[in-house]
Amino acid sequence: MGIERAQLQASLDAIAAIEPRVAAALARVGYPEPRLRERGYETLLRTIVGQQVSVAAATSIWNKLVAGLGDLTDPETLAGASDDALRAAGLSRQKTGYARSLADAVSSGRLDLMALPADDEAAIAQLVEVKGIGRWSAEIYLLFAEGRPDIWPAGDLAVQIELGRIMGLAERPGEKQTRAIAENWRPHRGAAAILAWHHYKADMAVV
Repeated sequence: MGIERAQLQASLDAIAAIEPRVAAALARVGYPEPRLRERGYETLLRTIVGQQVSVAAATSIWNKLVAGLGDLTDPETLAGASDDALRAAGLSRQKTGYARSLADAVSSGRLDLMALPADDEAAIAQLVEVKGIGRWSAEIYLLFAEGRPDIWPAGDLAVQIELGRIMGLAERPGEKQTRAIAENWRPHRGAAAILAWHHYKADMAVV
């Protein structure tokens, strides 16, 4: 599961103690809600389904997959489905390939989602070996499903936008600058990412 509420708030308090602009952001928008997902194959499959589509579209595709195939917690379910069945649910040809790659990696035992390396970079390296899982997807999985406290998805556009706003920058920082700004926030950077997304939603609500 992801970072629990008490840990999330404690981590943000720790960052706020060393960065007044984060403290000010917390005062403006409050603590974010935890983002909790189940660890394992189904959550990573959902990540693939949700890539580059809206939340509503991803939910619709997922519901069609469940209705058409049944139990998606078992990789053998998807492995045994026809391409036509997957495309009928809304998966593109590319995503069908990605989903099959993940199902094969898990069912063959090449990827054990219950025993990923403790080192974050080593875990990311294992996940991105699966076709269709890039660094961002791996980071999101480790943050939300495993609750790793120092995952920092510096390539995420919303994280960059809100970090720039929180820190009072004139322009959105790039990935390299986003990593550099948060370096002193170790080992709490996962909480900072969750705050950034929360701050982004608050900004959008004002607009």
